Amino acid sequence: MKTFQEMSRQELEELRSALEVQFEEVKGEGLKLDMSRGKPAPEQLDTAMPLMDVLNSESLLQTEGGVDCRNYGIMDGIPEMKRLMAEMLDTKPENVIVDGNASLSLMFDTVSHSMTHGVCGSTPWCKLDKVKFLCPAPGYDRHFKVTEYFGIEMITIPMTKDGPDMDLVEKYVREDALVKGIWCVPKYSNPQGYTYSDETVRRFAALEPAAEDFRIYWDNAYCIHDLYDDKRDELLEILSACEEAGHPDLAFEFASTSKISFAGAGVSAVASSARNLEWMKSAMTIQTIGPDKINQLRHVRYYKDKAGLKAQMSKNSALIRPKFELVIETLERELGGLGIGSWTNPLGGYFISFDALEGCAKAIVAKCKEGGMVLTGAGATYPYGKDPKDSNIRIAPSYPSLAEMKEATRLFVLCVKLVSIGKLLEEMA
Repeated sequence: MKTFQEMSRQELEELRSALEVQFEEVKGEGLKLDMSRGKPAPEQLDTAMPLMDVLNSESLLQTEGGVDCRNYGIMDGIPEMKRLMAEMLDTKPENVIVDGNASLSLMFDTVSHSMTHGVCGSTPWCKLDKVKFLCPAPGYDRHFKVTEYFGIEMITIPMTKDGPDMDLVEKYVREDALVKGIWCVPKYSNPQGYTYSDETVRRFAALEPAAEDFRIYWDNAYCIHDLYDDKRDELLEILSACEEAGHPDLAFEFASTSKISFAGAGVSAVASSARNLEWMKSAMTIQTIGPDKINQLRHVRYYKDKAGLKAQMSKNSALIRPKFELVIETLERELGGLGIGSWTNPLGGYFISFDALEGCAKAIVAKCKEGGMVLTGAGATYPYGKDPKDSNIRIAPSYPSLAEMKEATRLFVLCVKLVSIGKLLEEMA
């Protein structure tokens, strides 16, 4: 099999003509496919419906300590839910604050509080001439949007299979006191699906920041989101690693049940040191009189422990796994050996990362939209939405049905081929 680069101009033009006929046929089918976000499919959400039957008007809505969950109070979460989230994160209940449904809100609030009041007594960031964040990329677009919203300068850090380029991370953190944080999705990273190696986690824990208020924003969103029960990535626990390294305050760890139970009605948590949590609570006592304790009680009575959460995730992965496998099989069959793309094959999480020929990502996404499929915008996985190579595309297989996913992948590889041929023909001109 020839790569596209090995083909003659005539061969490429003949192939493009044949592919354009196929594209017009697909376009004529009137597809309306959406792979723009990593949302759970309705079938996934259906598996969590028994959660709604745990509580009713006859239920005793009290915590194990006798606190009435219908009323105000317990600003940092009910004790039994703290235990459950601590189990999920392999940490201690006293390290955990449990909040509302969205961990992104906790991250936003943490950055906001840092801007206005400073981190644990440090100078508020709004009083500094400049604040910087390190942003491993490709990465999670909503992380980048948070820092961009607050006018924080973002510095791109290249990702490797073991995590961010730690030589660069250590250099920036050690030498620049304006670097106040780094975004991390340490397990099944968004979008590549990489899991940080033990060495990477230990190097994070051993960081010696020039800024006393530097913090690692450890978004452990996919901590138990394995696609397979018999093979999974393992992630070293960050808080204990930081404590062992003598830096107990270095990390904020965020997580939620948003892709375990209900995406819009889960439970979020942040885990950190006692000092960091007291600082966070100082804002929470002003911001709220307490989270939705009834939802917390519902979750903990249904799932009970980490085993219950993992049993739920087995149901979810049974629905997601075939979609991931379909995408990978199609990419390998249709694009393997052609020299026009590479992709990741993760063991968990919600995304597959595809790298096209340089300068082709935007055109591929636009071509897919023309054919009836919406993808995440090209460039979204980089700070400021600017992919320097215009090559990375995030594939989100979770929401479409398996039948829709088959159509989506068929259209995707067709668009990759057409745009790639166009690029190569331009270079030949």
